[in-house]
Formats: sequence, structure tokens, C-alpha cells
Amino acid sequence: MPESHEPVGYADLSDDEKTLAKLGYSQELHRSWSGFSNFAISFSIISILAGCFTSFALGWNNGGPAAIAWGWPILTVFILIIGLCMSELVSAYPTSGGIYWWASKLGGPAAGFYTGWLNLIGLVAIVASVAYGCATFFDATVGYFSSSWVNSYSLTRVFIEFVVILVLAAVVNIFSSHLLAILNNISVWWHVVGAAVIVLILWFFLKDGTSHASIGDVFGSTVNNTGLFKGHTSGAGFLLYVLPLSGILTQYTITGYDASAHLSEETQAASTGAAKGIWQSIFYSGVGGWILLLSFLFAVQDKNGVTAGGGSVFLIFGQALTAHVAGLVVAISAIGQFFCTVACMTSTSRMFFAFSRDGAMPGAKHFSKLNVNRVPANAVIASAVIALVLTLPALIKVDIAGAPVPIAFFAVVSIGVIGLYLAFAIPIYLRWRLGSAFQVGSWNNGAKYRWMNPIAVVEIVIMSIVGLLPTSTVGIWWNDGFAWKYVNYAIIVVPAALVLLTIYWFVSVRHWFTGPKHTIDPDVVAAFAD
Repeated sequence: MPESHEPVGYADLSDDEKTLAKLGYSQELHRSWSGFSNFAISFSIISILAGCFTSFALGWNNGGPAAIAWGWPILTVFILIIGLCMSELVSAYPTSGGIYWWASKLGGPAAGFYTGWLNLIGLVAIVASVAYGCATFFDATVGYFSSSWVNSYSLTRVFIEFVVILVLAAVVNIFSSHLLAILNNISVWWHVVGAAVIVLILWFFLKDGTSHASIGDVFGSTVNNTGLFKGHTSGAGFLLYVLPLSGILTQYTITGYDASAHLSEETQAASTGAAKGIWQSIFYSGVGGWILLLSFLFAVQDKNGVTAGGGSVFLIFGQALTAHVAGLVVAISAIGQFFCTVACMTSTSRMFFAFSRDGAMPGAKHFSKLNVNRVPANAVIASAVIALVLTLPALIKVDIAGAPVPIAFFAVVSIGVIGLYLAFAIPIYLRWRLGSAFQVGSWNNGAKYRWMNPIAVVEIVIMSIVGLLPTSTVGIWWNDGFAWKYVNYAIIVVPAALVLLTIYWFVSVRHWFTGPKHTIDPDVVAAFAD
């Protein structure tokens, strides 16, 4: 050590590399992303062109227009609070491990272990749901221009398209980190311009003989398409059980913004860039998503017809637009969903990489390996394969009261929401518990963490419980007509995963897992910290 007490080569490192060294890591990934690119990947993963379209039925069937019109902005405020709490954490700890690393630092190995696995489960489920949604919308796009394509529709065909989309997203991810940054930058403008075009179409280019719904219809009418509580749209059952289910629309759409943390080791000026990437992606998606959803609702011509058809946006477009114009709208969404799939897989693979780098999962030495382009290719492939397996139940046809309902898709959505948000809650709570002893980064919430963090944790717990609830009468085992194909299998997957992780922890992991491992000598880490 030179007399200046600086580590050898210290002066040659960038500020980002010095910050990373203080956290125990050398610069392995290629740091080529700008702050805008970091914002872009979270904005792309949130993707209002994906969630607002594919999970619209969750809002419609569980509350109707009023639930969507009022619920979206209310829940967006709570999600923004969650994002601000996470922005403070990524500013202090800008590593690819993100949430898992924060939990380990603040709560020890056990907290890090559970957080990492919940995060990984959630991320893989999001990859699966977005890619399947993309396949569904691609198939529908072709259908608007070809009647023979519609007549030959099958779940098997959609699943094959889903597999192709996963493969394409994996190839793009493996090819180049720099290419990914470019694609995500393009994706931002595709989402902004595409959403604007769709809004303009729904307001100014309705087909002849149609008109917009009234403000009262949009903000005051309700729907209970679940069969629960005899279909009533009032009373305690509707307010406390059915209506909260509609919140999954918002909670699912505005998620995945932890990507800004997972890509922080590839972002320049990460302590501020990644922090801004999280909260700004939530804010702009929240505003844009509300405008988009209100445009859907005002375009409804026959509320009962949409309800009878299962609450799909395709029904709204069919009522309000000509076939070719509707096809254009769906195509814009499908392309946006492909961008979203690519970005989701990027985020998931970086979590695979970081978790494996610390030896926290089976096959760690393979998933932490980088290819010649400095991309964790094995982690990308694993993300795609697990997403495929998780979505296999989508091959089973499900109709409820004659309406096609994608129960398997909604279950994967719930798994993604629960896994990700529970992972978010752990470090948010631990940071609140640490109080003023927490060493903040260049971007922080000041004293506001004292009320923001508890609100964030409570909201996450409530919505995680909601995500486990049955979504129809025939999905409850003691009711007439019950069948396993109607079950929201999040209630099986999430608890089973937690039980298996607990067994794995006590039988094996606690004896050897000590949390994040340094890739540089501990003495050097201490010198950087000094």
C-alpha cells in the first residue's frame, strides 16, 4: 500500500468503479449504459403497452370501469412511495444484486437468501407472463387481417409463438449488452409515441355509428364478473374481496422497476442514475397508463358485452374500431410487449448472475459465467427455460360461464407480483428499522423514510395477500363446479416455494452461505471504504 493509503490503481478508477469496489466487487460487466438507458429499461419493463392491455380483464372483472378509473391513480401513488424507498437503497448500494444485496447488507444472510429467491421467482414469472401476453397479441394482430387465421386458432399455436418469442428475446440478450441499451432507448420512444397514437385513435377515429361513454359510466359503473357474492357490486364482500382483486392490474403493470438496480453495475453515475431510473419510470408510466386506460373505458360501447366476453380489451376494440384499425392498435401493443420481454429477460439474467456470483443457488459457477460479450449467457438461457415451464398450464383451455378466461396467465401474473413485491418489502423494512444509522447515498429521502417505508411495507403485504385469493367461484374447492384448471395456482406455488426454501435453508444453506462474496481482497475493500 502506498504512503497515501490508497489502493494500487485507485487514481485510475472511475467514481463508479470506486463505489463498486467499496461494496466488494471489481468491474466485470460492461459499464456502457447512460442514466437514460437505465430509466429506459425499467420504463420498458413496466410497459403500459403490455400490462394495461394484457391484464385489463383483471380490473374489469373485479370491479369494472370505476375500479380501473379510480384504482389506477390511487395504487400508483402507493407504488411510487415503494419506488422512492428503493431509489434511496440503490443510491447507497448500486450493485447488480440489487434487492438481494441490500437485504443481505441490512439484515444478514437469511434475509438476503429469502429476498434473492423471491426476487428471482418474481422476475422469472414476469418474463413468462409478458412473453405469453406478447404471443397472444401477436396472434390477435394476424387475426385482424386474416379470417382463416382466426378460424384455426388454438392454444397450442399461441404457445408455440410464446416459445419463439422467448428464443428471440434470449438471442438478443446474449448478443450484446450495448445492443440492449440501444433497444431499450428505442423502446421508450415506441411506448411514448405508440401509446399516444392509440389514445388518439380511441378518441378521434371510432368507427361510424359509435360514441364515447359518459363520465358517469366510466367513473361510476361497476362489474362483478367473478361469480363471487352472487355477482353483487355492493356490500362488504364486493368492497373487501372482489374490488381489491382489481388492484392486481396496477400492481402487475407497474412492477419490474428493480431492473434499474440490477443494471446499476452497467450504468454510468449509477448512484444517481439508477435511483432516478426507478422513481421516474414509475411516475411517467403511472401518468401514461391512466390516460391509456381511460381511453379504453371511454371507448366501450356495450358494457354487458365486454363483461360477457371476459373483460378483454379485444372486445372493446371490436366494438369501437374497424378491424384493420383495431389490428394496428394491437400490433403497436404487441411490439411494445416484445421490447418489454427483452428487457425483463435482461433484468432476470442479471439477478441470476449476481445471486450466482455469491454462490447462493445451485449451478452458481455456470450462471455467473460471462461470455465474450461480457453477458451472462447461461443465466439468460435459464431464465427463458424456467419461464417456459412455468407457463405450461396455459395450454389448458378454461371457460367460465361461456367466456374464455386465461386463469393460468393471471396466476403467473400473481406469482410475479407477489414474488417481486415481497422481495422489495424486506430491504425497505430493514432500512426503516436501521433508522438514522443507515448510510445514505447521494440520492435519499431524508427524514421522510420514517413514514414512507412503513406505508410501502403495509401496501405490499395487503396486495400480496390479494394476489393469492381465488378469482372465481369455480376456483374454490368446496363450491359446485370446482376444477383444478380454475384455480389461481399462485396459492400453491408461492407457499410451496417458501416451504422448500425454508427446508433448503435449515438443512443446507445456513451452514455455508454467508451473504454476498467479495470479488476483490477484503483488505482492499476496507481501503476503498476508508
